[in-house]
Amino acid sequence: MKSHAANISALYVVNELIPKIKAVEKQIEHTISTVLKTSQTPLHIERYTKLQAEFQLELTMIRMNLDHLLQRYHKELEVVMQDSRQDVLLSLDAFEATAIQNAQQLYQRVQQLQQRQ
Repeated sequence: MKSHAANISALYVVNELIPKIKAVEKQIEHTISTVLKTSQTPLHIERYTKLQAEFQLELTMIRMNLDHLLQRYHKELEVVMQDSRQDVLLSLDAFEATAIQNAQQLYQRVQQLQQRQ
């Protein structure tokens, strides 16, 4: 976990981070469920079942910390959603910063997983 304070643009949260997390959720569901439906190898099924559980656990942690961030900066995010010219920097606590970093890494991992399929 990062020990120093980090900042993130409210506009980035609204326009990039949240949509990417939603995309990851859909990609995980689609990609892994497709593999599980079509695979006939027990080892392959076990591997992807574990991977799905790992991704879901990571998403849960990310969502919890993102929800905390959204609650803390509810007013600022509303302003940005109404007028994108009103962007502000949001200060992240260590857990939120780690969650955002993990969300970006998870997004990349899921993209790689899809490319292999």
